[in-house]
Amino acid sequence: MHAAPYLSAGAMSAHAVIAPLEPSASLTVEKVLSVHHWNEHLFSFTITRPQSFRFRSGEFVMIGLQGDNGKPLLRAYSVASPAYAEELEFLSIKVPDGPLTSKLQQIQPGDEIYLGRKPTGTLVTDAVKPGRRLFLIGTGTGLAPWMSIIRDPEVYDLFNQVIVAHSVRKVSDLAYREMLENKLCDDPLCDSAAAEQLFYVPTVTREEFHTRDRIDKLIADGRLFKGTGAAQFDPEHDRVMLCGSMAFIKDMAALLEAEGFTEGSNAHPGDYVIERAFVG
Repeated sequence: MHAAPYLSAGAMSAHAVIAPLEPSASLTVEKVLSVHHWNEHLFSFTITRPQSFRFRSGEFVMIGLQGDNGKPLLRAYSVASPAYAEELEFLSIKVPDGPLTSKLQQIQPGDEIYLGRKPTGTLVTDAVKPGRRLFLIGTGTGLAPWMSIIRDPEVYDLFNQVIVAHSVRKVSDLAYREMLENKLCDDPLCDSAAAEQLFYVPTVTREEFHTRDRIDKLIADGRLFKGTGAAQFDPEHDRVMLCGSMAFIKDMAALLEAEGFTEGSNAHPGDYVIERAFVG
């Protein structure tokens, strides 16, 4: 669902100039502005944003490159930048043999990339009922939509507390860790609200770290809720968004349903939401 940076010298040298991309009725052609490699299998990048492109923080859009057959090779990526940002940001994994990510991980500033014209998705505040605490729980690149939502000032008006829980395998997989630990202190629109209302709960499962358990364990023993004033989920006041692996989402959805949460959608807001487009 998402993708994000580190290019080896070999990958750099393999970068080749290709024919200009052509826009279509469903795709615009944008320029890559920056690329950041977090480690050997995770990177993020920014691209230009068309003036006509409108989206809600948390939505996803199709992006891609030209495939070997000369046709657009596209995948759905959550937008990691907030709805007001002048640039569009994405977080991606690197899959060596992946049809798209094997090419995408080699992009450099100035390169062209396809961008879908119609963003969509259910990981938006419109799809959950009003509440006091908003839990944004994800694994891996499932962090991407949360980076969009927490940098949108409106979320701090809608909820008293916003909790980002991010589970990864390696410490270096904790993309945006410094920004999150510092509670968006350099963000001119959200820094003051985030300082009081944003909570960051990172956990690493395969390396030494201060928190090394799966998110379900953090829920069971209360660590997910530390500092928020309540030690467990409350379906009356809590709202939850889930993004990550299919197994993770299904397990977490079952846990929430057992706690009395009901799934929401854009048409019928609920207590929690998942991105159905990726889960099936």
